[in-house]
Amino acid sequence: MPHIEPSIAVLLAAYNGVQWLEEQLNSIQAQVGVAVTIFISVDPSTDGTEAWCDRYAKGHSNVALLPPDRPCSGAARNFFHLIRNTDLRPFDLVALADQDDRWHREKLRRAARCLDEYAVDAYSSNVTAFWPDGSTRILNKAQPQVRWDHHFEAAGPGCTYVLKKNFATFLQRKVQKQWPQLQEVTLHDWYIYALARTNEYSWYIDPIPGMDYRQHSNNQVGANVGWAALVSRYRTIKSGWWLGQVKLIEDLTNQDRGAGQRPAWRQLRRTDLLALSLRATQCRRRRRDQLFFGILCMATAVVGAKIK
Repeated sequence: MPHIEPSIAVLLAAYNGVQWLEEQLNSIQAQVGVAVTIFISVDPSTDGTEAWCDRYAKGHSNVALLPPDRPCSGAARNFFHLIRNTDLRPFDLVALADQDDRWHREKLRRAARCLDEYAVDAYSSNVTAFWPDGSTRILNKAQPQVRWDHHFEAAGPGCTYVLKKNFATFLQRKVQKQWPQLQEVTLHDWYIYALARTNEYSWYIDPIPGMDYRQHSNNQVGANVGWAALVSRYRTIKSGWWLGQVKLIEDLTNQDRGAGQRPAWRQLRRTDLLALSLRATQCRRRRRDQLFFGILCMATAVVGAKIK
């Protein structure tokens, strides 16, 4: 019996990406063992990205350029636009792609195999971050999942996400229904992971990197490494942005669940933050992040929680 390659819709969000798009698209087109169709959404750009993508789509039968909606003003809204408006029905799997990375040839085939082998609904993986000076570093996101990690972090970079059709169509319905509220969600990968876990879709985080994750000054969200990243994370918590996103994403992903099924700490009052500080091992996957999370929750509870 002949082997049938899985058909995969790759949703690529672009913005001011002319200098990287050709290399990234070449790496997607070079995927082996899968049949790829690429859907591109371009946020209004100043470097000719729209015109470049239009020419590329006209020259490749497996590439479609979505008509512009309105300025998305951020990667999350651009991805939500793709998820909302792409016809996912013909495809077995749905993958997300940034405009500036380099995919390994086996990336999607490995994802498809893992989805089947582990009988899960969604997949993500570690990545190899690389910088202009040639330095590289594996970003390890593949620690064991814990009870509430999806409420406080993503499953890794969204550009590694590959979703089975059952979850992808569920996600699409939610995005269509929650469209106005999702305009306030800053990190689409966090929302997608939380939606899956909250609604009992299973997820596998692969320790094997499937792509090179480009780092540059224009990254909206890049590699979270070093002390500078920890300081930056603290500032987002102190400003109230992070707690605001925690509350918003919890509200959206639990929308159809009764109060008894939702976490008791969801109001994020001082007592809730104190309780979370004592349960940090249930809130983040990596040990270092658990310690940092516990300290920050305790400190925020003491000085008072600010939520945007």
